Amino acid sequence: MKSDCHIHMVLDGIAWKDAIARHAHLPDEDFIRKTLQIYQEEGYTYLRDGGDRWGVGKAAREMAKEYGITYRTPLSPLCKKGHYGAFIGESYADLREYAAHVKRLGARGCDFIKIMISGLMDFDRFGVLTEDGLPEKEIRELVHIAHDSGFAVMAHCNGARTAEAAANAGVDSIEHGAYLDEDALQAMAENHTIWVPTLSTVGNLRGTGRFSEADVVKIFESAKENCAIFASMGGLLAPGTDAGAWNVPHGSKTEEAYLRQILGEKADSILSAGIEAIKSRF
Repeated sequence: MKSDCHIHMVLDGIAWKDAIARHAHLPDEDFIRKTLQIYQEEGYTYLRDGGDRWGVGKAAREMAKEYGITYRTPLSPLCKKGHYGAFIGESYADLREYAAHVKRLGARGCDFIKIMISGLMDFDRFGVLTEDGLPEKEIRELVHIAHDSGFAVMAHCNGARTAEAAANAGVDSIEHGAYLDEDALQAMAENHTIWVPTLSTVGNLRGTGRFSEADVVKIFESAKENCAIFASMGGLLAPGTDAGAWNVPHGSKTEEAYLRQILGEKADSILSAGIEAIKSRF
């Protein structure tokens, strides 16, 4: 049975502002049920949501039981005030406020904590992120606070030094992970960090004309190469489409196809190990 270890039920893969507006007052039950039915028909039995502040993931978790799907959500992602993530999550000004958010999310029934610790890729400029990652010491404290509260930590993370810091801090999974280098990959492998590379968010941009084609291809090829290196190190890789991102529809088959192309005959064993690690922690 299939697993998608990174989706966003609140989004629809078309227009993020319109998708969010659909749930502005209450989670749209009809949309959620139609989406869960897609996953059910495709054979999915495990979904891990990246979170939202409107309660869409929480509503989906309750409905998912009817579709035979185990659904995990952090409820709302947490981002530092003034940094990437406020469009979908909740912001904190300092570590004290972050700890209060963690406590409140726990009381509301979150399955894990999601932190946003870097910017996004600039798809028109290979090698460039929209903003630098948080300082190493701060990342360590964010992970420590969540772990001390009994929660696994999912991190939106791009950039080699940010990923290395997160891995050494004991983060449970790194999502996206653009522009990693050997030191970052080694730290992730040694710390048993699960990497969910969400290749579909880049691979599915090819040929659309939305961004510089040459740069999109470079970003995609770089990510594929790093996945192969990480697998050769014995690293934990898990499939996650980031469904809901632009041109990544719910139930998309692209992520598994990309990873199987990279991993070859070892794909089944590598991905099974990554999925089992996700399920055991989250």
